[in-house]
Amino acid sequence: MTDNGKFTDERFQLTDEKTAIALDVLRKRLNRQLDAALEVCVRCGLCADSCHYYVANPKPEHVPAFRAEQLRKVYRRYFDPIGKLAPGWVGAAELDQEMVEKLINAAFGTCTMCGRCVINCPMGVDTRQIIRTARAMLTAIDMTPEGLKATVNVHLEAGNNMGVSEEDFVETLEWMEEELRAELGDASIKIPINKPHARVVYTFNPREVKYFPYLIQAAAKIFNAAGEDWTLSTESWDATNYGLFSGDDEASRKIASNLEAAINHLGADVLVMAECGHGYRSQRWEAENWLGRAYPFKVMSFVELQAQYIRDGRIRLDASVNPKRVTYHDPCNQARNGGIIDEPRYILKHAVMDFVEMEPHGAENFCCGGGGGMLSMTEFAKDRIAAGKVKADQILATGAEIVATSCHNCLDQLDEIRRHYKLKVKIQNLSELVAAAIIWPRQSGE
Repeated sequence: MTDNGKFTDERFQLTDEKTAIALDVLRKRLNRQLDAALEVCVRCGLCADSCHYYVANPKPEHVPAFRAEQLRKVYRRYFDPIGKLAPGWVGAAELDQEMVEKLINAAFGTCTMCGRCVINCPMGVDTRQIIRTARAMLTAIDMTPEGLKATVNVHLEAGNNMGVSEEDFVETLEWMEEELRAELGDASIKIPINKPHARVVYTFNPREVKYFPYLIQAAAKIFNAAGEDWTLSTESWDATNYGLFSGDDEASRKIASNLEAAINHLGADVLVMAECGHGYRSQRWEAENWLGRAYPFKVMSFVELQAQYIRDGRIRLDASVNPKRVTYHDPCNQARNGGIIDEPRYILKHAVMDFVEMEPHGAENFCCGGGGGMLSMTEFAKDRIAAGKVKADQILATGAEIVATSCHNCLDQLDEIRRHYKLKVKIQNLSELVAAAIIWPRQSGE
């Protein structure tokens, strides 16, 4: 794609064959839920102020209903009786080169599929589903932005989305085990690998292994302090599933199936998803649909498990270790799309001295702008950072010195926002604050 938004690469050129494939994807995905989403919009415009893109830059292209309308036009032309007979009457449009470029910009360029417009729509239109359908059509004809496409392909080929080898993975785990032992002066610390029949199998975002190994150390400290029977798998350990973002259900199914197999081979009871918003949503709420069967184990977020440890007295925290003012950014796929809202606040109540909410927060929290695979699509980076002004203003209004969150895409986007808008804050994972505050049992004489 060029700077003026034109798609000049050959793979972005529509052909009759590609048109047929894309329309077949749409046809196969049409069900009562999608039909309703495509039919019931009353164009009231109330979704506009729910979108961080529109709030940051109020132009028609940033209204969620406008984005969804691009697919509606195609739907009406090929699947609506009136649209077939009198396309101009209902605003139907052919799936031609101009329309496919509009779909690319609408589906990938200005939407993170955060779902805030969905909960603010009086008609209950699921724009998120419409956008993912458009992405699925585009992915089927090889029109996915290169960065997102590559992320999915690397995961399918290498078993994780950053191509980390098993040797590097194990070496990083051993290194973090040594570091944690040295920090605590406790030689009994373990980061177990491939332990059969452990209660819990924990997953990572590959960015932790490659760039943020201290987050592995933080998680290990929490598990060891809680006395958890846990392990890691070298067979499949990546918490992410970018098939959710590309709209490719087959890739999503394969990635979920690999993780399922690893948990079953170890005979674990619980799969704990790392602090990764879309990874949690993928495995907890979407994977069983992709697979067509129920998991034989429980899936939960590490955020939920940390709250449970505190509630059950399995870890004790000294909040005075974290005296600075902290605010919390709710990852969309955990809070709005996953229901994890109370747990992080319960954790922070015990882990820090001074907690302040962003406004709005919880289910109504604005997207940071890094979701939907947006961080992997560099061609849309300028608009992504501009839309992040909404989150920057939210953070600034809290007066916080630390912004906590529990999602790697959020961490990366928030840190970029911090630098771009010159915010004097530190961005941290929730588990970092918990790990820092832990009263180590053997240091307290227990």
